[in-house]
Amino acid sequence: MANDRRFRFGVQCSFAGSGKEWAEKAARVEDLGYSTLTVPDHFDDQLAPIPALVAAAAATTTLRVGTLVLDNDYRHPLLTAKEAATVDVLSGGRLELGMGAGWMSRDYDQSGITFDRAGVRIDRLEEGLAVVKGLLAGGKFTFCGRHYAITDHPGTPLPVQRPRPPILVGGGGRRILSLAGREADIVSVNFDLRSGSIGPQVGATATAEATAEKVRWVRDAAGDRFDEIELSHTAYLTMVTDDREAVAAGLGAGFGLDADQVLAMPNFAIGTVEQIADELERRRDELGFSYVVVGGECHEAMAPVVARLAGR
Repeated sequence: MANDRRFRFGVQCSFAGSGKEWAEKAARVEDLGYSTLTVPDHFDDQLAPIPALVAAAAATTTLRVGTLVLDNDYRHPLLTAKEAATVDVLSGGRLELGMGAGWMSRDYDQSGITFDRAGVRIDRLEEGLAVVKGLLAGGKFTFCGRHYAITDHPGTPLPVQRPRPPILVGGGGRRILSLAGREADIVSVNFDLRSGSIGPQVGATATAEATAEKVRWVRDAAGDRFDEIELSHTAYLTMVTDDREAVAAGLGAGFGLDADQVLAMPNFAIGTVEQIADELERRRDELGFSYVVVGGECHEAMAPVVARLAGR
């Protein structure tokens, strides 16, 4: 797969003990050459995404800020659109809006929000995306769907980025990735999390072979617009080590996979700086992934890879 997109890197962060700590973390991410700081959307011990993004933007000058991803079930899409436009205005046009159908069953159990079957949640997300896009475009917007109805809303404030901030949709199943292929500017390919939790059963859904099939689903759904889409994946574990096989074997034991399968999975980046860089370049060449998000607190370890590949 030919891919002339240049590499860029993001960091997924969700916690800080104070505003000062969060601002310093955002500034450090920017200084290390990352493109984006993203925040997830769960009800566990993490910062709420929207105020965290505003604070991160205020502490930086060029760093983009994003949601990875907002759960459409937690907020009405009109509210999502208004908050997204506000963040884009306050950040000077640096928002990336990630939206998803929701997957973590514990969030729903703890909040009392009904955890509908995946098909219903994706239906709702599809309508939510239409509402958000319509409102971010500006001008009066009306929508009447099965789940949402909007009547003559003016879509204010108007975001800085035109026609709107880029929208990211991610997932691991065929239907959600097909929706992403049709509607998103950035598609994040992930584990298949329809079970509602992360466990040994998800490993087989993110092998190199499974990931290649997911990219085909995106391509089939996107049609002629596929080349306009930026493909992304999250490396939840990044480890710079001289013994990548041993680390991969240990991880594989928990997923029912061998070391070679783990090393080929886009959700991990393990090895020396040179090995990781080579693997990311292979993934871009073969699968099209040019936007890599580093999970957890791995951004310091990954910094030499970012310095080597970002913008190339």
